[in-house]
Amino acid sequence: MGEFAHGLRVGGGDEKLAAEARKDKTMPVIENSSYNAPSWLPGGHMQTIFPALFRKLPRVTTRAERLELPDEDFLDLEWADQGRSRLAILSHGLEAHCGTEYIQGMAAALIRCGWDVLVWNFRGCGDEPNRLLRMYHSGATEDLDAVVSHALVTHPAASVDLIGFSLGGNLVLKYLGENPVVLSPRLHRAVVFSVPCDLACSSRTLSKPSNKIYMERFLINMRAKIRVKKRMFPELLDLSGLNRIRTFQEFDDRFTAPIHGFRNAADYWKRNSSRQFIPAITLPTLLVSAENDPFLGPDCYPRDEAVASGSFHFEAPKTGGHVGFSSAGRAPEYWSEIRALSFLSEP
Repeated sequence: MGEFAHGLRVGGGDEKLAAEARKDKTMPVIENSSYNAPSWLPGGHMQTIFPALFRKLPRVTTRAERLELPDEDFLDLEWADQGRSRLAILSHGLEAHCGTEYIQGMAAALIRCGWDVLVWNFRGCGDEPNRLLRMYHSGATEDLDAVVSHALVTHPAASVDLIGFSLGGNLVLKYLGENPVVLSPRLHRAVVFSVPCDLACSSRTLSKPSNKIYMERFLINMRAKIRVKKRMFPELLDLSGLNRIRTFQEFDDRFTAPIHGFRNAADYWKRNSSRQFIPAITLPTLLVSAENDPFLGPDCYPRDEAVASGSFHFEAPKTGGHVGFSSAGRAPEYWSEIRALSFLSEP
């Protein structure tokens, strides 16, 4: 058992991570990450795919709640709450949901170390479609704000942390930077992983032939959701050529942008990429993105912003894939979970 600052204890931890946690305040760019992928899991693709396919975890967020929104839509939440003094709010990635393994793995690690946990399904990512034509998108921070505001009203925690993965990490960074003066003083810290903080760059990267397996998997789900919306709003959508869409640019030009009030994909990506909001972040925040992440291009690594910031920290392990960071052996936590806990344990 590794021991962290303030008495935090985590199975599978180590003293090096605890030391990193103590240095975070003075190391905006953490050059020497302690993470290295297991030798039996080579390359960014394998490090991405293995956890998604083979990590199986029990669901630890078991209390369901439906949050009604001012626009008459809803968000489905899941809690693991015992009235503890610390609460973490977790935001998932593209086409994921509350039960996704990296969400439940992080939730379990947090619970073991004294946090209550709230996870939430983005609009349309739960067991039933949301009510409106609009769905979720990479910059929909009004929904994250609704979740955070609800938690602050209903949960007694004195300290609230935010954790985001991939698209959910983009939401967290944008949320923290777009209007930092109005954030609750109860917000403590944030950790995000594998963030496509330049959406245009990430979209171009995912359009490469080497990433076809990921692109098609995402688009299968996204096409299915658009077909559901067509049945709900038959006069508002034209699905001609839907099956010929092969890239995010085509999908976002055709559906995401017009449905959510953007001119086109380029406008949607430009206005919602979180990298531009990082300089305004004042909450202590850590972004971890692997250098071999197959989803991220060169503009998704904001080292310069970290160097210039007193609050934003950036760490780029050489390995890890996209939302991977598998641990060797049988430790219950993945490295990403231990890393998040070490950063969140700081005062």
